[in-house]
Amino acid sequence: MKEAKGEILLVEDEENLHETLKLNLEMEGYEVTSAYAGNEALKAVEKAHFDLMILDIMLPEVDGITIAQTVRINNNEMPILMLSAKNTGADRVLGLKKGADDYLTKPFNLEELLLRVEKLIEKNKKITEKESNIGDTYTFGNNYIDFKSHDAISFDGKKIKLSKKEASLLKLLIENKNEVVPREKILLVVWGYNVYPTTRTVDNFILMFRKYFEENSRHSKYFHSVRGIGYKFTDQ
Repeated sequence: MKEAKGEILLVEDEENLHETLKLNLEMEGYEVTSAYAGNEALKAVEKAHFDLMILDIMLPEVDGITIAQTVRINNNEMPILMLSAKNTGADRVLGLKKGADDYLTKPFNLEELLLRVEKLIEKNKKITEKESNIGDTYTFGNNYIDFKSHDAISFDGKKIKLSKKEASLLKLLIENKNEVVPREKILLVVWGYNVYPTTRTVDNFILMFRKYFEENSRHSKYFHSVRGIGYKFTDQ
């Protein structure tokens, strides 16, 4: 089966428009998840990764502006293409200010929407798939990691065989040294599928890294959990 060009969350309560957009997006090769109300959209974002959200402003329960704002407050950098029947400059500015990456006024040209979808997804993938700035091996303190062979040496000289996910997570954290890596990005890069494991799963990996590489696992020098956001590697 051909891999989807991207995962899209379509949030639109007008049924005929929703079905037309869904059909055309799927014909273009996208995987589409539907939401017809605001709360439904927020639940979907919590449970899965999406490469783009197409978001109507006027929705039952929770409006599109509030949804965009909530998504950004939760450090989710998913691109948002906002749809609205309102076409004033003030409405467009408000939508963009609250978190939208692009804004289309109804009625819109379908071909234009598909082009904007493609550009937003391409741009976001280039940002998230930035080229690695570290080599195949990395040393910190007395620790040594070989990302290619998945071999490592701990602070006390013990040899460790890393799992594929352990090696991937270590590489991601080290590539972003001294920066907090959002939980969403970790789950996308390391697990690589649409439904996420629990936060506890990633916490357990961090605890294991502390056991492997920290002289005092209770007072971490290298691996840090940042509550409500993600995880950080520091090498001082």
